[in-house]
Amino acid sequence: MSKRVGLLGGSFNPAHKGHLHLSRTALDRLGLDEVWWLVSPQNPLKSVDGMGPFAERLAQARIVAEDEDRIVVSEIERDMGTRYTIDTLRQLRVRFPQNRFVFLLGADNFIQLPQWRNWSAIMRTVPIAIFPRPSYSYRALTGRAAKRFARFRVPDVRAYRLAERRAPAWVFVGMAPDATSATRIRQRRASL
Repeated sequence: MSKRVGLLGGSFNPAHKGHLHLSRTALDRLGLDEVWWLVSPQNPLKSVDGMGPFAERLAQARIVAEDEDRIVVSEIERDMGTRYTIDTLRQLRVRFPQNRFVFLLGADNFIQLPQWRNWSAIMRTVPIAIFPRPSYSYRALTGRAAKRFARFRVPDVRAYRLAERRAPAWVFVGMAPDATSATRIRQRRASL
């Protein structure tokens, strides 16, 4: 059976209510059946310093999402042995050909996307939904990725059918951003 699935990747160091807010909004606004949290064993762009052990981050993400029937916390990146987003996306499309995937990104990551391996291929592999983050939204919409793929931007009012579109296609989802920050959570914990 075909599903429309949002893919939210990241370190989840730690998972928090901001991830829930984004996921719930994606389920509603994009008409998704599920959101998969792809807990990354190690983001190649992030330092190992301060990174919680994978098993702890995975377990904590499951606790945060435990009351959400349509959020699936997954260790599939570790199981597939993928390190880069493009490889994960390609393998997921092969493993689950019946699913229609949408890659979910915060505005801060959309700004950084041109630093990722094969970033243009990511844009051409699955539709992408960009979500506001405090102080990043304007830069995301005027950044390199937004400019290069400007003609493939989908109006927010058509976001509900994004999963049905052929990539490249991307939308900036209008919503009130959640200011929760994993960095601030880690800093607060370290000061206790």
